Amino acid sequence: MTGSARDRDAAGRARNARPRDALGRPLPYGEPGEPRAPEGVVRTPTRTLHEAQELLDAGRPFHAHEVLEDAWKTGPDDERDLWRGLAQLAVGLTHAARGNTAGAATLLARGARSLGTAGAAAERHGVDDAGLVAWAARLGAAAVGGTPLDLTPPQLRR
Repeated sequence: MTGSARDRDAAGRARNARPRDALGRPLPYGEPGEPRAPEGVVRTPTRTLHEAQELLDAGRPFHAHEVLEDAWKTGPDDERDLWRGLAQLAVGLTHAARGNTAGAATLLARGARSLGTAGAAAERHGVDDAGLVAWAARLGAAAVGGTPLDLTPPQLRR
């Protein structure tokens, strides 16, 4: 789409239809982009974690964030910190891969804080909250310290 009109979905909500690369950076209209996860999909927690892990392992953390964000927005209130934290970690990894170390450190810290309060929800779904918090701390410290970043994606589950 070109011009001043905003991309809209069938319900009239603003949706950016520009293609994106593997790290979620917008590409010009008409360029081939990475397949995107459809927004607003309600998945089971098991399916969410499986899809997000596959995307992380494929070097597509921005797209993993979109899957995790769906769970954050559609899941039960008592799981909000879990899904928000996981989505923020994926965005932090996205920023790190893009070379935005300040953004990476900020989002990794936010994700770790959210996961730190996920408690029972993390346990219920087998999420390695302690391991992920430690991973986020290591990557965030490297980003702030200017040392080379290990962009190996974390394992979400124990």
